[in-house]
Amino acid sequence: MRAMVLEKPKRSLQLRDVPKPKAGRGQLLVRVSTCAVCRTDLHVVDGELPNPKLPLILGHQIVGRVEEIGEEGNSKFEIEDRVGIPWLGWTDGECAYCRSGRENLCDRARFTGYTIDGGYAEFTVADSRFCFHLPDRYNDVEVAPLLCAGLIGYRSYRKTGDAHRIGIYGFGNAAHLISQIALYERRELLVFTRPGDEATQESSKKMGAKWAGGSDEMPPQKLDAAIIFASVGPLVPAALHALAKGGIVVCGGIHMSDIPSFPYVDLWEERVITSVANLTRRDAEEFLEIAPNVPVRTKTEILPLEEANTALDRFRAGELNGTAVLVVNAKGSGD
Repeated sequence: MRAMVLEKPKRSLQLRDVPKPKAGRGQLLVRVSTCAVCRTDLHVVDGELPNPKLPLILGHQIVGRVEEIGEEGNSKFEIEDRVGIPWLGWTDGECAYCRSGRENLCDRARFTGYTIDGGYAEFTVADSRFCFHLPDRYNDVEVAPLLCAGLIGYRSYRKTGDAHRIGIYGFGNAAHLISQIALYERRELLVFTRPGDEATQESSKKMGAKWAGGSDEMPPQKLDAAIIFASVGPLVPAALHALAKGGIVVCGGIHMSDIPSFPYVDLWEERVITSVANLTRRDAEEFLEIAPNVPVRTKTEILPLEEANTALDRFRAGELNGTAVLVVNAKGSGD
């Protein structure tokens, strides 16, 4: 099968003809239709995440059809069912984290497109317990970005609890998706972009944001919560400074540059800083149920599998106008 393979960090992916995988015990063999490109893919390629499986097939926003069901595979799937495969690919189910509903923190967890092969290929295998049926409302291109930007964004958003006035720092893919849910739930949205990025600020206002400005600006009112999607450490004290008493700053990325020091007074009065690590299956089930009701709409750019390096390079340079989605097997992928 064709696959785009990372042989070593900080190198371009290589188009290779590799053996087609087989479904093992409890696994599904999935014929990949589409796979969205994520910032985490960039972190892996750029060597910012340690110890990836090598050689590695990237990709963890996978949409495809079940080709084969391994022994003891999950009975909720049948051949030709459409499934989504996300970042969290396996947990032991036995540790204290798994037993307390925090499987996203499992010490032995395996991750799609990082420690196990992912979807930049014609076929992939996945633990059937960590695959999901997808809403019929979306075609294969539209739904792919929901499987990471959507899921991690949703977990970040839910960590804000019942906060009414929410600031979002970094208005990329995840922010665009989750903002739609926040507005649907009648939250007040304030958007912080790179200083001078007036185009994104205007775009967020048209979407429904009450206020938009640069990340170096203070909002007109203190925030009940802030979500940071940009991987920029100095945004943490900036968001904290803009926070009302008892508020929370949620760091939604898997990687972030160093956070500079800040005065204790900005943390005092029971303000909180927290991170989001991975996701749980419950997050996916909840999000995939609410998304078509909003409906959450995705903005995508389609590229063929062989142009994965182009997608990554354009992502790194900030040149994409939506989520890059690699089309692998075009049948059913939509326009």
